[in-house]
Amino acid sequence: MQQTNPLAGIDEGLKSVTLGERRLVPSKIVCIGRNYVDHIHELGNEVPEQMVIFIKPNSAITQQLSAFSGEALHYETELCLLYWQGRFIAAAVGLDLTKRELQGRLKAKGLPWERAKAFDGSALFSPFVSLEPHGELNFSLHLDEQLLQLGNLELMIHKPDEILAEIQSFMSLNDGDIVMTGTPKGVGVVQAGSRFRVTLCDAEQVLLEWQWQAI
Repeated sequence: MQQTNPLAGIDEGLKSVTLGERRLVPSKIVCIGRNYVDHIHELGNEVPEQMVIFIKPNSAITQQLSAFSGEALHYETELCLLYWQGRFIAAAVGLDLTKRELQGRLKAKGLPWERAKAFDGSALFSPFVSLEPHGELNFSLHLDEQLLQLGNLELMIHKPDEILAEIQSFMSLNDGDIVMTGTPKGVGVVQAGSRFRVTLCDAEQVLLEWQWQAI
């Protein structure tokens, strides 16, 4: 079957991610907030009654891990799923960078989070790997070789199928869009010079390892 060119008609100035030898251009990144109970508790939040969803634009994608952007940045490690033709076809590990102090001020005033979550350079992704036939996904973050975050599908409040259905109940996903599924406990401040190493596994099989050096 002939495949369509995912880059046809796409502005080359847009940011991309990789799946094998393919370069894909997400139109948006859909993020799920407060999807791990322990992370909710570590930030002093309440378990939400409804799925928390927010968006990062394509311009948020970067491979440069910055420690500062107007204020100190915080890292959140997440399982990221790539949407294509009605389903999730691939997975990666990503970092959702957050301006935590600014987010706190916005939340206190009941204002949207975009200034603290959707700024340029706020989303980093490892290469994506095919989901099939993988099914027992778990991921981790080692910061300077110390294990700080560990997550898997079982720990999620909302699982991928539920997430996909909820998003599509009010918003269309385009081929190549990314869903960041939330972060487990262990978030913290990005320190310049630190090495972030992420791993994605299917049960005990390592699917990928990737790292960034913070500047």
